Amino acid sequence: MASKLIEEDPALAHEHALAASRRAGRIAIVRETLGITAYATGDFALALRELRTYRRISGKEDQIALMVDSERGVGRPDRALETGRAVDRSALPIDVRVSLAIAMSGARLDQGETELALGELEIPELDPDRAFSWSPALFAARAAVLEDLGRNEEAEFWAQRAEVALEALGLDEDGDEELIVEDSLIEGEFPEDSSEEAATGAPADEPVAGGDAAPADVQEESTDAQAEIADAAADEADAAADEADAPADEADAPADEADAPADEADAPADDATDDATDDAPAPAPALSERDEIEQEVAELLGEDEKDVEDEGDRA
Repeated sequence: MASKLIEEDPALAHEHALAASRRAGRIAIVRETLGITAYATGDFALALRELRTYRRISGKEDQIALMVDSERGVGRPDRALETGRAVDRSALPIDVRVSLAIAMSGARLDQGETELALGELEIPELDPDRAFSWSPALFAARAAVLEDLGRNEEAEFWAQRAEVALEALGLDEDGDEELIVEDSLIEGEFPEDSSEEAATGAPADEPVAGGDAAPADVQEESTDAQAEIADAAADEADAAADEADAPADEADAPADEADAPADEADAPADDATDDATDDAPAPAPALSERDEIEQEVAELLGEDEKDVEDEGDRA
């Protein structure tokens, strides 16, 4: 909730951060959130205390710029400069290093050291021809210092660079991001009605180099289109296969017609075979073992009777 409300209602976001700190005060991100919301509400002493605690728990220096600004907020620009010089800037992420340079420049201005304030902004990331997410703030800070020095022409140049960077990155006047672009070449001034293609150097329907990919709905439409193309290709492949099979079916047709007379010639022979089988006498039923014995006995008796008759005739 603190993250959700920090822009529109910093005081309410701070209340949520306080509630979280009462329940989980030993978690680094809780102390970090409380420090950020305190800074947003102007309570720099609380912000400084909480950000120091966050650094001690996490071992990270990513909120060093807010710590320097909080020292300035409590009226200690000298302590702010000491805090900023105590870190190894080469080990910091680029965006943190740029924010620290801006905060250090502000501390120099608090002490009336305008030339040194300009020197704090002389960092490798100060490139007027390239726009990053942190470029507009860096260009604007340099323009403000140059104006304090009375170098109005240079100040106007850097102020214009800040506006061009905002437009190229798709940011509004308050610096709120509308389109995240990590790296985009600035190729001069853009007309008021410049399109996204003119602002980013890429067509509106393509992702910017180094930035986020296309939106989810665009990716979904692309996926659907690819699916439709794949289905169409499959249908065409099936149609081609059917056409390839057609000549083979036509080639088989004459062979089927040639086999038809042979089948008709074989039909009478099959009928004759069936008739012969029907006219053949039925085979005698098989005799059982007892019937066979009785038949043998009867044959033997018949032979004995015949022998007796033959003997009577001879007598």
